[in-house]
Amino acid sequence: MAGKVFFSVSMSLDGFVAPEPVPVEDELFAPARQNDPDVRRWMAQWMELQQWLLPQRFFRENAGLGEGGEEGPDNDIARETFERTGASVMGKRMFDLGEQSWPAEAPFHTPVFVVTHTKRDPWERPGGTTFHFVDDGIERALDRAREAAGDRDVRIAGGGTTILQYVNAGLVDEFSVAVSPVLFGAGTRLFDGVDASRIALEPLRAVPTRRVTHLTYAVRPR
Repeated sequence: MAGKVFFSVSMSLDGFVAPEPVPVEDELFAPARQNDPDVRRWMAQWMELQQWLLPQRFFRENAGLGEGGEEGPDNDIARETFERTGASVMGKRMFDLGEQSWPAEAPFHTPVFVVTHTKRDPWERPGGTTFHFVDDGIERALDRAREAAGDRDVRIAGGGTTILQYVNAGLVDEFSVAVSPVLFGAGTRLFDGVDASRIALEPLRAVPTRRVTHLTYAVRPR
């Protein structure tokens, strides 16, 4: 039986899943830019948004940051999200940023299908991650991810624009947001442009922890 299509993101209390972009995004992690005030602001906000995840034992192990870390509900949710995922889909902008910052052993350990307009050969990384570049639309990328995932789930990894495309196309079964107690004021809103007339939500789970509140919903046609 085919798995579900889902996404799981951290979100600020005012609805943003990423800070306001810096002027030159494709050089965000370049060493020469690390003292740029815009880059420092972006990184500080991003770290605040992810502050629930970064100390977790599973995250540290999966990112190759060494042993140790916290255990508890946040750690369990991070592990569950990883273990249910048989393949991922992401947009080109997320890939471009990640290509600069992910370690050689990228943290997915599954096939990843990148929605793009540019042809490129698959990029295989140590640890089981291979990036495949799909230039014929979001549905084709999802079809390939489903085939690769087998009976496990497909995660729409991001970014926000790509997630919204899949939501509006009626292709998402479920999603989770980790609502972080921070305010951005500007940035990438998760549901900016959502076709609310077609989508109904069914609450499945709410897990408050010391740092965030995890909310999970099933997505139904309205």
